[in-house]
Amino acid sequence: MTRQRIDGGGDLRIRQLRARQMLRGELEGADLEQYLQERVGLTTLERAQNWARANAPWPLTFGLACCAIEMISVVGSPRMDAARFGAEVFRASPRQADMIILSGRVSVKMAPIIRRIYDQMLEPKWVISMGACASSAGMFNNYAVVQGADKFMPVDVYIPGCPPRPEALMYGIIKLQNKIKGQPDLGWRERYRAEGTEEQGTELA
Repeated sequence: MTRQRIDGGGDLRIRQLRARQMLRGELEGADLEQYLQERVGLTTLERAQNWARANAPWPLTFGLACCAIEMISVVGSPRMDAARFGAEVFRASPRQADMIILSGRVSVKMAPIIRRIYDQMLEPKWVISMGACASSAGMFNNYAVVQGADKFMPVDVYIPGCPPRPEALMYGIIKLQNKIKGQPDLGWRERYRAEGTEEQGTELA
């Protein structure tokens, strides 16, 4: 342990000396180029923007049914700290939010209102369908409930469960962040090669 600490301290001392040499203009040629390559990271403006957007998704203060209680616990409870992912800033105005979490069943009367709120949100914007009711009507499979939020608006991430636990919502937010960064995780169909009959029929056609 003592030797490792001494070596670590020596490396720190060397880095400090090289930094001083660079500031004084004493590093030139290949030494300066190597120093810069070790410490300068290059990226594109688009990737930097996506990184910033992924780490600050501001959700809309919007709840539909019982799943909203689980959504509230993600923000208000000390165990589920959404601030680590930049998603704790719930906004009451759609003009200030860029993510909407559909937490509960969507009735036929409520669908046009949700769509209007979604249209009022500024681009880019994302949608998380939380729970079985918002994703596929769940147990409320009747004429008064929309059979899936994707019938009237685009959905980026689906979170199963009735109701899903706060950990599931946090996992869904992480999935959305990966998607925003341009590195979406493979879906279970692609991962396990479980294409349905509709996909196979499309490929054959």
